[in-house]
Amino acid sequence: MSLIVQKFGGSSVGDAAGIRRVAQRIVQTQRAGHQVVVVVSAMGDSTDELLDLAAQVSNDVAAAPREMDMLLSAGERISMALLAMGIQGLGSSAQSFTGSQAGMITDAIHGRARIISVSPHRIKTAIDRGDVAIVAGFQGMSRESNDITTLGRGGSDTTAVALAAALNADVCEIYTDVDGIYTADPRVVPSARKIDEISSEEMLEMAASGAKILHLRSVEYARRFGVRLHVRSSFSEQEGTWVLPSPDDQIKIQEGDPMEQPIISGVAHDRSEAKVTVVGVPDIPGKAAEIFGIVAGAHSNIDMIVQNVSTHGSGRTDISFTLPIVEGSEALAALKNAQDHVGYESVDYNEKIGKLSLIGAGMRSNPGVSYRFFKALSDAGVNIDMISTSEIRISVVTDADLLDRAVRAVHAAFDLDGETVATVHAGSGR
Repeated sequence: MSLIVQKFGGSSVGDAAGIRRVAQRIVQTQRAGHQVVVVVSAMGDSTDELLDLAAQVSNDVAAAPREMDMLLSAGERISMALLAMGIQGLGSSAQSFTGSQAGMITDAIHGRARIISVSPHRIKTAIDRGDVAIVAGFQGMSRESNDITTLGRGGSDTTAVALAAALNADVCEIYTDVDGIYTADPRVVPSARKIDEISSEEMLEMAASGAKILHLRSVEYARRFGVRLHVRSSFSEQEGTWVLPSPDDQIKIQEGDPMEQPIISGVAHDRSEAKVTVVGVPDIPGKAAEIFGIVAGAHSNIDMIVQNVSTHGSGRTDISFTLPIVEGSEALAALKNAQDHVGYESVDYNEKIGKLSLIGAGMRSNPGVSYRFFKALSDAGVNIDMISTSEIRISVVTDADLLDRAVRAVHAAFDLDGETVATVHAGSGR
């Protein structure tokens, strides 16, 4: 008997029919002889609907982070209870648990809490007696405040991986509305090819670069604790994509398969970031540290950074960086409050940007990748604002209106197209 953790996103449980379909799949897995723990997201767009409701009753929802967590955690509780009823209606036993009941202990930061520990004693008791244990994703409890907390967007993925690690599960299956991980977003590149197997290192770069199929924190957690992920569709029985945590965990190469991995695994893009440029910063040691300390104090995560060479004789420079749009207003306010102290001239803020990333572990040993990448962008008429690289990634920032064109150009330049058109079953990509 193996232990399987299954996570179902909002598009998979978007309505009653979807919940019944998911219930059938879970029961089928259990009756095949497995112990099953399920993590479920809120139904469809219900989280966005709750956010809209909050905005209608309050002019400043950011001022009530505790109540926002209480509100938003309700979506997953609805899903878990309905799914348990669906499983019971099929003749199997199931019990639902909130994040706190499942032992998801977090820090006290509302809206983007981090997991401190997982104590799934009630989950273990439930599956040992033959129940399917259904856990509300995206939420936990702070021991410091005894309040409900939420993990932020994509937090259900992290819940699933954390439970899989704590329970020593054989695999964590992430069910979504596409058949696996593709070389690009199939909504932008319909000819994108499904990837059968990818390293967690490459998946980390793709998730950090905007690929929404897996949340970045869940991939980090899986890599750290050696959890095997299987990303697949809840709408079909097809084999999905395996995300493997270490080189020793690779699927055996079959006769006829290529012995070397592809140079490029995929292309990712992201529209959720903004660009901040701090203009006229005194070009002396310590000023960059001051600026980034201010941004960190506003609980904002910085992605790409560029500092210009100071203009000759001016003694000043510009520092640009990107950060999530949802964290932009807090960071901007903190910077403006510190303008006199830091001594910069002005700050510019631009949300109309897009990030494009090329990812592949084969970059390390294959020359010419950068030339091919930038040549494709040039031929497509795409101008570049910022560049960032790692051993296995090249990222650029460009105008948001040019992003789709850039994705398609780079995808074609590296011959990543598949033989068939990718299937998107529900439309959200989660």
